[in-house]
Amino acid sequence: MGELLARRIVTGDWNIPNGLLYRAFVWGLLGMVIVLIFSVFAAGIAGALANGFLPGGNSKFAFAFFVSFIMNLSFAPTMMAFHRVTDTFIDLKYENKKGKVTLSDVVKRIDWDGFISFVLMRTIPIFWIPAHTITFLLPPEYRVLSAAFLSIALGAILAFAKKKNGQFNRINREGLAGQ
Repeated sequence: MGELLARRIVTGDWNIPNGLLYRAFVWGLLGMVIVLIFSVFAAGIAGALANGFLPGGNSKFAFAFFVSFIMNLSFAPTMMAFHRVTDTFIDLKYENKKGKVTLSDVVKRIDWDGFISFVLMRTIPIFWIPAHTITFLLPPEYRVLSAAFLSIALGAILAFAKKKNGQFNRINREGLAGQ
């Protein structure tokens, strides 16, 4: 939904991206991994707090902040890079319908400077760490839903910024998905 909404905001039309079914498959896999990761990091931080490895004791805020902080600095960059690679592979596959797409082609096509300087260095500290801190203050059954809505919200924010700047090549899903 985030990518479709962002495309609508930027172009004014409902544009279906090439390879939507493949993208949905990747999003589904990422969603399942995120459910697992949320549980793993929550349990790990709870244990670290209980054993005194992190400050904060029984503080719900300390728990939420440390889960968000450590998860977004360790897991999120890898997940976002994987997402960038899969999206780029799908894009190249549709551009080169008869040609074979290699990992080397995908890696060369990605704007790694933009990925690191914007996606990692800006969206993680400015958006994802604060947003996931709030997410981890919620009961566990609402956390993944909250993260999904946050992805849609960031997609809209980035789309409005791109529209304002007159830029639209490809919606930057990695900035959206810390998901």
